[in-house]
Amino acid sequence: MRNFFILLLISFLILSCSHKNQLTYVDNIREGDISKVNFKINNLIEIGDVLKIDVRTVVEEVSAPYNTLSSLNQNSNANQMILEGYEVAKDSTIKYPFLGEIIVVGLTTNQLAIKLRNMFISDGQLTNPHIRINKVNSKFTVLGEVKSPGTYFNYENQLNVFQALGFAGDLLITAKRKNVKLIRQENGLRKTYKFSLDKTEIFDKPYYYIKSNDVIIIEPNYSKIKSAGFIGSPSSIASISSLVLSITLLLINN
Repeated sequence: MRNFFILLLISFLILSCSHKNQLTYVDNIREGDISKVNFKINNLIEIGDVLKIDVRTVVEEVSAPYNTLSSLNQNSNANQMILEGYEVAKDSTIKYPFLGEIIVVGLTTNQLAIKLRNMFISDGQLTNPHIRINKVNSKFTVLGEVKSPGTYFNYENQLNVFQALGFAGDLLITAKRKNVKLIRQENGLRKTYKFSLDKTEIFDKPYYYIKSNDVIIIEPNYSKIKSAGFIGSPSSIASISSLVLSITLLLINN
């Protein structure tokens, strides 16, 4: 019986402590590790996407009529960008003023940029345009144990889960790095992924790169859960610790 209470006391003290692997990202990475980066990102244009099309030429005045007024950056007004963009209609097309209706669904933004460039050249409108396309209504949500939970617009064509958490101000110290949930809707189906942020395996998973309307949920760790209940209040912890210690000392002296 005495050994049982000693073990109970040790377990209580261990569980009350935080471990390094509960607070770090990709903890199993080693210096000098090299792995092939997967560039096969599913960034296909879909119905309902709103596209911002930027056309640039050597002479800026030549391409000016082809561009909207708003510049693209993280401080851009999302509503303004959406109003000025080109929405993908239900028939899979956008209506571009200089080229007419163009089928865009099923293409990546890079593929569409190449397609538009070739159309400009073959139509004799521009000789050597540089075109960049971004989805301006792409957004994701981060909830739970982060500094600034909320919904964020993403103007980048490639955003990974760590960058998404950076938008939300990073995880709090009370966040659990394991059992992170990502909820994704695609092709009429809702998928839920569970993964850990402390393992390098995340780099090769389909949820490593964020898609529009993804929801990331960060759970509280054991310490945060404790602090929300009876065991977690300072007075109750002191009382329980004192009781366990008293019983242990009594048994040892006997």
